[in-house]
Amino acid sequence: MPSDTPPIVLTFGLSDPTGGSGLQADLMTLASMGCHGVSVLTGYTVRDSANCDEVTGLDPDVVATQARMLLEDMPVAAFKVGACTRAEVVSAIAEVVADYDDIPLILAPDFTLDDEHVLAADELREAIADLLAPQTTLLVADAATLLALAQPDGDAEAPSLDAAISHLLSQGCEYILSTETGSHRLVNTLFSEDGQLRQDTWDRASHRLTGLTDTLGSAIAALLANGQEPAEAVRESQEYLYQAVRNAFRPGMGSYMPDRFFWARSSDDDETPPAPGKGTAPGEARH
Repeated sequence: MPSDTPPIVLTFGLSDPTGGSGLQADLMTLASMGCHGVSVLTGYTVRDSANCDEVTGLDPDVVATQARMLLEDMPVAAFKVGACTRAEVVSAIAEVVADYDDIPLILAPDFTLDDEHVLAADELREAIADLLAPQTTLLVADAATLLALAQPDGDAEAPSLDAAISHLLSQGCEYILSTETGSHRLVNTLFSEDGQLRQDTWDRASHRLTGLTDTLGSAIAALLANGQEPAEAVRESQEYLYQAVRNAFRPGMGSYMPDRFFWARSSDDDETPPAPGKGTAPGEARH
């Protein structure tokens, strides 16, 4: 690959026509972070910024064929996997990425879409837990998702969050970034088999936001594609997300969206915002 070619990141996920989440959010984030994003659709949504009316999954063979065509044509430097609608689609993706096990994989699963469309059938959770999570370099998920992945069959006695994280790490996932939303603070904690590596806290936005997990996951993928180590990529991607959220805007009548190109626009006082990853960092506690 020529030296002037940006790193290429392949992202799998749903189409969100609003640009707030899904593949559209991934591609904007990757471009903002200096990468060229290529995408494989797992399904599409019919929605606006307030509501989602329909989620339709694609045929697994189409997903696999498109991914392999891209991989045979371009030197992909990182994978990012977002929302999948069917266990068969997860299986198709897992089979593809298994042939490229030297490429880092960021997994940011989405089991619900605006709390209306449930993408969390037992078969889907089991497929992600059994086929994708063990191949994952870094998993980005909230507590509910981590518990669902650690116990995909929904047994009566749920594990603790610590037990769920330990289980997923023991199955092959290298790093887990656990995201937690409190009443006024967001807390993100990075774990590996060595234990807790870092914890970052930052103020929660007062308005409803969409696309935070996709933005964070694709920013991490971009930084890994640029050669950063996972812990450093987690730190810098959170700085990027922090600035994008500070500059969030409301394009319609529903959710606010992170401004993924905040650095390209002037602020109200005509001062240029800092470049991606170079702004005011969230509060950090290292362990």
